[in-house]
Amino acid sequence: MTFEGLGLDAKLVQATDALGYKHPTPIQEQAIPVLLSGTKDLVGLAQTGTGKTAAFGLPLLQLVDANERYPQALVVCPTRELCLQIVSEIELYKKFISGMHVIAVYGGTAIGAQIRELKRGVQIVVATPGRLIDLIERKAINLEQIKYVVLDEADEMLNMGFQDDIEFILQNTPNREATWLFSATMPPEIRRVSKKYMQKPLEITVGRMNTANKDVDHQYYITSAQHRYQALKRLIDFNPGIYGIVFTRTKADAQAISEKLTREGYDIDALHGDLTQQQRDKVMGEFRDKTLQLLIATDVAARGIDVQGITHVINYELPDDVEVYTHRSGRTGRAGNTGICMSIIHSREIGKIRQIERMVQVPFHKLEIPSGKDVCRKQFFHFMEKLLQLDISHGDYEPYVPMLKEKFADVSKEEVLQRVAALEFDRFLKYYENAEDLNMRERQREYREREPRSFTTERRDMTRRRDTRGREFGSNGDYTKLFVNLGTKDGFYKASFLQFILDMSDLRKDVLGRIDMKEMNSWIEIDSKVASQMIRSIDGKKYKGRSIRMNEAESRR
Repeated sequence: MTFEGLGLDAKLVQATDALGYKHPTPIQEQAIPVLLSGTKDLVGLAQTGTGKTAAFGLPLLQLVDANERYPQALVVCPTRELCLQIVSEIELYKKFISGMHVIAVYGGTAIGAQIRELKRGVQIVVATPGRLIDLIERKAINLEQIKYVVLDEADEMLNMGFQDDIEFILQNTPNREATWLFSATMPPEIRRVSKKYMQKPLEITVGRMNTANKDVDHQYYITSAQHRYQALKRLIDFNPGIYGIVFTRTKADAQAISEKLTREGYDIDALHGDLTQQQRDKVMGEFRDKTLQLLIATDVAARGIDVQGITHVINYELPDDVEVYTHRSGRTGRAGNTGICMSIIHSREIGKIRQIERMVQVPFHKLEIPSGKDVCRKQFFHFMEKLLQLDISHGDYEPYVPMLKEKFADVSKEEVLQRVAALEFDRFLKYYENAEDLNMRERQREYREREPRSFTTERRDMTRRRDTRGREFGSNGDYTKLFVNLGTKDGFYKASFLQFILDMSDLRKDVLGRIDMKEMNSWIEIDSKVASQMIRSIDGKKYKGRSIRMNEAESRR
């Protein structure tokens, strides 16, 4: 199949040819002919990195009238980074179409410039939900003439709590002729949105829902909790050409790991919710330019990031939710390339690995954490390859060769090579000289692999093991019961709510007991020693424009 065979007009085919695109990806092949009709609602389920932007971007450019200078198509996506990326790709596709204008509107930057650009006239608007609603309320954008609405990374938007915003946007596009929804997964919230706002949508699934990318090698390494950081460092050192993302649970972990690795000489930075937009842009710019070798990020901060060429994703800790694992691992192995997703776990998480393996339907490989000698050997071979492949044809080294020969006249070639290696590897050799074995050996019965159980069951069992008295939910013991005015109506499900409160409070999940979520509010059991820390971190903060209330359940009026 070719792009021309999909029914695209000559100027768009010319653009795909100029970009070197020979054959459409499966999602493009299935979606583009349907979307070109302009009247059919569609739900496209495919992993990130499968070419979804072209799948909706090319049909939009063919359907939109470049002679009319008002918004005709709207693309809504979760983050500023994805917003800019979509606009960047559509700009490439419209290269041979005159008069076509695309604008990105997003928060964290001056709204005035975006309003002025809208007034000059655009046909396609790519927006994040919050900024778009701001523009609607200021009457700076009129969506009544929008014909086509695209919801990209819909599951990410719902996970981030944008469900009410999405419904508000859809209510303000009453004359749309088609709604196209693209997502990596299909949670119940998306199903409800599609039923409410779409007319008998055609559903296209590329691969199975919630499955992981088959081009990614899924690996796990077992170590003790106190050796987790050393294991991470050793895995980084064992992969000298690594260009990747390390995922942590909390922003505190992200910052701490980043600072440690930076002090030890690694090109690395952190991406988390405490960064300003300017700081975030700087970090992402350096990562895209490959000035940074690694990005240490929380799930919340990394949403919507789409960077090409990522070789590795490392889970410093496993996420609680399978969909989160799918999104993490999907950052690598994109556009036909292969990638590696590593998970550092402790022995009690083997059951969770088996659970993920079964649900994402790909095999996981247990590997040994490399020894110190293995790391030195791998680094040495990498250095030799770099030395042999170094291009010296462009440098004017000829005048210096006689001096080099004279200087090293009494030194053998073997000794020169030894000195070069010592110069490069002295730090590694000293660091790993007496390196210990970081692998967790299964000496005790409880470390044996057990039958996988649901994440909910496993978390409940872990809570019970922490409290040998077998208390029921709400009893005092060593736990305090907290009330918070956030619930499922705010767009949370249990895993995303857990991640939200841990990120806000910089606490770890092992301080939590049971969580009981209702529509309008929730109750949280937490270790009494840190209950006040969580209340201070969350009470009075804002979520989607309203104040969060958190206090001890017994004191609630």
